[in-house]
Amino acid sequence: MAARLLPSWVWVTGLTAGATVAVVFLALQADKGPHPTAAAVRPSASASAGASAGSHASASPAPAKAPAVPAASGTGRRVVYSLGAERVWTVDASGKATRTFTVWPGTVSPDPGTYTITGTMAATTGSDGVQIEHILYFASKSGLSIAFSNAVDGSSPPPAAGKQTSGIRMHKADGTALWTFGTEPDTKVTVVK
Repeated sequence: MAARLLPSWVWVTGLTAGATVAVVFLALQADKGPHPTAAAVRPSASASAGASAGSHASASPAPAKAPAVPAASGTGRRVVYSLGAERVWTVDASGKATRTFTVWPGTVSPDPGTYTITGTMAATTGSDGVQIEHILYFASKSGLSIAFSNAVDGSSPPPAAGKQTSGIRMHKADGTALWTFGTEPDTKVTVVK
């Protein structure tokens, strides 16, 4: 009896079905058993303290509590920028911080005081040649406009040697959040030491 050859589409269908069964089987095998949670992976400080002295396991430090909004930063809905801490807070009308994050200031910083966001720009090229977005202008000094922004690619290169820059850069996600908060009319910016 002669062997009968099957059409190629039958082979492809069979191979596809076999591969699908193998993937489903492997997925089910991977899903069996308990999965570690973030708490299980990162022991608490008390659990770390209880570890034996001879243990070689190192524990990740617990995340630090976010710093409180500076006391002398005004009241009501505002953006607070601390020059010394290189940190920004968005504060709601009740005085509660809704977000805080670190920033990378330029070489020219605003003077402490209260400002209002005077202009916005969705995107442009910064004075350092970097493509930036979410620009919120609020002050000027030494002939430069001072603004919050983030690099489109998320980077924050160091300022060019000998060049004055006034952009206050932040991570991309923080830039998006600050843009949403700061484009509301009459948003105040309080700059503290």
